[in-house]
Amino acid sequence: MPKERTGTTSLTMPGHLIRRLHQVSTMVFHSRVEAAGYDITPVQFAALDALAHNPDIDQKGLAKLVAKDRATLGSVLVRLEQKGLVDRRVSPQDKRARVLALTSEGKAVLARLLPVVMALQKEILPGLDDEEYRQFIALASKVSSVASAEEG
Repeated sequence: MPKERTGTTSLTMPGHLIRRLHQVSTMVFHSRVEAAGYDITPVQFAALDALAHNPDIDQKGLAKLVAKDRATLGSVLVRLEQKGLVDRRVSPQDKRARVLALTSEGKAVLARLLPVVMALQKEILPGLDDEEYRQFIALASKVSSVASAEEG
């Protein structure tokens, strides 16, 4: 019988752990959001939430807020438009630019989804007590802020 391997150096590397947490986060998000009756991805939710706080933002600005490139965000926005949740219209300041806003249905869906998404946050980090959870959020925010600043 072959000896079971219990771990390798890569399993404790930040990249592996972050990837694994992303898998857990995505799985929990999809499970809870689908159970609530919605077909919304984490990136679509991030776009809806950002638009709620930044109405009439352009695609470039929204892409920066949700940390996605403009091309990827473009396909996300097409799907949100098809669902009737987002509207694109010509900017009053620059006729060449398009601005984005939530439709009334988009606002309603976000209002119903927000409690679901808030409730699943602790499920993403099982086993952490409240203090450890706060520490994780603080450290992850610090690393994310530095990485964002270095990106440009």
